[in-house]
This record gives sequence, structure tokens and C-alpha cells, in this order.
Amino acid sequence: MKLLSLLVVAGALQAALVAPVHAGENLDQIKSAGVFKIGTEGTYAPFTFHDSSNKLVGFDVEIGEAVAKKLGVKAEFIEGKWDGLIAGLDAKRYDAVINQVGITDARKQKFNFSDPYIASKAVLIVKEGNSDIKGFSDLKGKKSAQSLTSNFGKLAEASGAEIVGTDGFDQSIQLVLTGRAEATINDSLSFLDFKKHQPKAPVKIVAEQADADYSGIIVRKGDDDLVAAINNALADIKTDGTYKAISDKYFGQDVSK
Repeated sequence: MKLLSLLVVAGALQAALVAPVHAGENLDQIKSAGVFKIGTEGTYAPFTFHDSSNKLVGFDVEIGEAVAKKLGVKAEFIEGKWDGLIAGLDAKRYDAVINQVGITDARKQKFNFSDPYIASKAVLIVKEGNSDIKGFSDLKGKKSAQSLTSNFGKLAEASGAEIVGTDGFDQSIQLVLTGRAEATINDSLSFLDFKKHQPKAPVKIVAEQADADYSGIIVRKGDDDLVAAINNALADIKTDGTYKAISDKYFGQDVSK
């Protein structure tokens, strides 16, 4: 009898773990607890990182705080490594993840996303004074500093550039500044962050891809009421100027489009 009881209890627990979220259930729980639990890395500047006083700060952190405020609760950030961050949603360690999670079809099959809250584009960067490169087609035969495995590197290669391999954005920019490369194709957000900290650096954007990649706040499947509430909060902070203030602080311009 004891074994049978244990099996019944174990079965009930397993069913509870895999049971779908009922409409409004998680949103009600968040409001009842007064806390919106958010998973984030804490090591990915300028989005989520620790400042000199070890306080968790960043663009995504302030967006999360602003959304929580609109929900009428406080934001509580739970840090974790990227590899297990989204999986933490399944384990119910938090209610959402805000960590520059790109909205993809593959992820949308298993999770729900809010409306996009930030956009990133591939941009073509050259040194100020360079008048030879005005667009991606002008890269043919030119040296472009790129991370070899990145999509940006593939785009530069497809444009006919001679690739100068780098470890990432910072090294690519340095090669352009020193003249060892004539250009780099890179992420618009990384460039804006760089220029925010080094406004006098003599580099500029001469072209950008029309299509953007978007990131959203990711939650568990079935949390439709929570998604709706988050979307309303995002719309509100864009209307009341909160989003623009956060965006200007970290990037110097609106990065929602």
C-alpha cells in the first residue's frame, strides 16, 4: 500500500510539473506575490552587467524594472549562465527572461515572446574620411575586419571583401582605426554602445541592412495573459517617455526600430 501511495503521489507531482498554465494563473501569482522574477546573465554589457559597486545594471535591467513597475510589482533578477538561462523558464526558476533573447521561429515553438523591445541591424563601419566605401557593394576587394564565424563575416565575404580575422567587435574597430582594415560589418547596438563611451572615435556608419533582428521578453507557453500585460507595459513605457530615457542613456538614441 505504501509503494502504491508513493507512486500515486509521484504521478501527481509529475502531472503538476507538465500541466499547462491556466489562463491568467501566472500573472495572478506574480501580482499576489508582488514580485516579477526575471532571469538574466549579469555579464553582458551594456544590457545586463555589474557596475563598479557590483550593482546589477544595464539596458535590459532597466527595461525589466520599468515593466515590473507597470505591472504593479517589483522586479527580482535571478542571474544565470546563458546556456541554461532559457531552460530555467521550464524549471520555473523565474517568470520571464530579459537578456537580448532573439525572437526566432524555433524558440517561438516552445516559448511565448512579448512584442519586440529592441532592434539590431548589421551596419557597415569605416574610418572617418573614407570616401571609397559608401555601401556594402563597395567592399569588393577591400579589407574588412570580421570574426570569422559570425554572420557579419559571411556578409562581408559575400560582398567580396578580403576578410581580416578578429576576435570580435572591439578588435575589429581597432583594426579600422589603425588602418589595418578599411571596414567592418558589425552590430548596430555594439557600435552605438562604443560611440556612447568613445564619442570622439573617428569611425562612422555608412550603410545598414534594411532588415533588423528583434529581441523580446520570453515567457513560458500558455502565459498569454502575462504576455498581454507585458506588451501593455512596453507600450506604456514607450508612450510616457520611459523607454526613450533608458535607450538614450545606454545608446544615445531610440533602439526600438
